[in-house]
Amino acid sequence: MQTLIQKFSTQRQSKRNRRMNTWLGQVAKMEILVKGGSMKRIHYSRLLKSIALTMLFAGLAAAQAPAGPKRPAAVPDDFVVTPFGYFHPSCIHHLAKGDVLLQNEGAIQRENGTYENIQECAYPHFEAGGTKVVGDVQPTGDGSSQPPYIGHSWIEYASIHTSANYGQIVSEWDVPPAPTSNDGQIVYLFNGLEQYSGDVTIVQPVLGWNADYGSAWGIASWNCCKKGTVQEGAPAPVNPGDHLEGYVHNNCAAGTSTCASWDIGIIDKQNGNSSLLKTSNFGQTFNWAFGGVLEVYYITKCSDYPGGDYLGGIGFYNQQVLNDQFVSITPAWTVTNVAGKLTPQCNYGGSLPKQVILKY
Repeated sequence: MQTLIQKFSTQRQSKRNRRMNTWLGQVAKMEILVKGGSMKRIHYSRLLKSIALTMLFAGLAAAQAPAGPKRPAAVPDDFVVTPFGYFHPSCIHHLAKGDVLLQNEGAIQRENGTYENIQECAYPHFEAGGTKVVGDVQPTGDGSSQPPYIGHSWIEYASIHTSANYGQIVSEWDVPPAPTSNDGQIVYLFNGLEQYSGDVTIVQPVLGWNADYGSAWGIASWNCCKKGTVQEGAPAPVNPGDHLEGYVHNNCAAGTSTCASWDIGIIDKQNGNSSLLKTSNFGQTFNWAFGGVLEVYYITKCSDYPGGDYLGGIGFYNQQVLNDQFVSITPAWTVTNVAGKLTPQCNYGGSLPKQVILKY
């Protein structure tokens, strides 16, 4: 079997570098702002070269937050919270640096060369509202809700879609201050990719509050939910004010409409901590891109959200989107607000075109 290292030959990497350098001179700047964060306008390398050179993971213990007493009645008390809903702990696979998710073998290839089969999860999982989902089966829903089906706890998001998979998406954002209230709420902020129709998995670099680390911020790369399982790259702690870069890119030749090999990564440019996940697409065409997403659990009052920055929002900026030919495009983001019936109401909304401001 051809390894990922073999696929990234010197010639292939050289071609990609030239393509990326050309693209960097053309990319239009754009900001996506989620109201409530702390942002300094600092420009960093968009190539994330430091991820390829150095992977530093802090030793602070990490674990998914328990479902807790505020969970929907249908969710068992031994389940945990993820960016995809409630899962049994046995259905969450933690991948270390060097591990790779393989589609054809349905396995995780560990860095030491051993293989671990990915078994169908023995338990159902649940959406944020308590809707039960088994394996890859999509929930029926109420007939009026729109995708993404993964993460009905999404509050607001900016997205675009096409036919073939995207070559890459990159966003920069800053870790906001801790919320002034702590009611056990969980806040996720991320960009990412999934399939526009018939999605069974989503790939995303995630910043989370009260998620992997209690009463603190942390980062992790995720792929969910083939066979009802969740795959998480090694998480790492981050601090308020740290500058992040999150990306998803495919490892196939230009023009590949459905690429089987992907990298998901997020790096803290201040402390060097990062999370990387090398993964299969599990047969999906990642043609739906998200420039910024706000997802929450257990928000009881508006002060459960992070505080605001000088622009009144958490900014996902310096957006970089490549099509399947690895050509830079200017994304015409559409902002979707799904918070209309939620309590509390915290001034949710959005605006276009040069900046997308997602308010709460």
